[in-house]
Amino acid sequence: MTIQKRISFQFVRDEVKRRIESRVWPQGSLLPTETQLAEEFNCARATVNRALRELADQGFVERKRKSGTRVKKEPSKHAKLELSLARQVVESQNANYRYALVERNVVTSPGWLSSQISVAPDARVLHVICMHYADNRPFQMEERWINIEAVPDVEDADLFEQGPHEWLLTAAPFTDAEVAFCAISADARLAEFMGTTAGTSMIQMERTTWKEDRPLTFARMTHHPGYCIRTKY
Repeated sequence: MTIQKRISFQFVRDEVKRRIESRVWPQGSLLPTETQLAEEFNCARATVNRALRELADQGFVERKRKSGTRVKKEPSKHAKLELSLARQVVESQNANYRYALVERNVVTSPGWLSSQISVAPDARVLHVICMHYADNRPFQMEERWINIEAVPDVEDADLFEQGPHEWLLTAAPFTDAEVAFCAISADARLAEFMGTTAGTSMIQMERTTWKEDRPLTFARMTHHPGYCIRTKY
């Protein structure tokens, strides 16, 4: 009886990196698909996915949904942006964290959302609005739409004590994410929740997540006036 050796994502990552550095796959070339690499290395597609994600983080490849993975023409070191939970950020500042669920409704996906994350126009989504506080001062307003077909357990999830972001990280971890930062002016409703005045400038983060090719969530996180974003590279 032979025991098959389990292939780790580190092995796949290092072998793909070796091929890039030795010009087996030159700059600008399209890599085999995740399915093809999984067959070659005799491992799960998820193993290949994680290996390629690390190489993308390291600046060796660039990945585009539906277009595949290419070797970067000009490999560069990427800035590292840590997407921490609001709870973690607040507590790291030695402040007392508090969470409050504002609204929770199951709705049919609005047209703009179907276009944004490619879900069916009649898809059922959970729409959640919640607040995060630091020492009882508004820290972040989170508005999130969750694809129920992709995360069916969320419909019965208890989101009164735990925020949707925190719940999703355990119950439905994502494999890919797209993040955008926007400068916005608070409307009257947002200003009321954030304890400021309409027209105040704020930073809003939009984040879409997928598991493989299936859209999971679209979220808008709006931070208090004066919030600062830092990254490392």
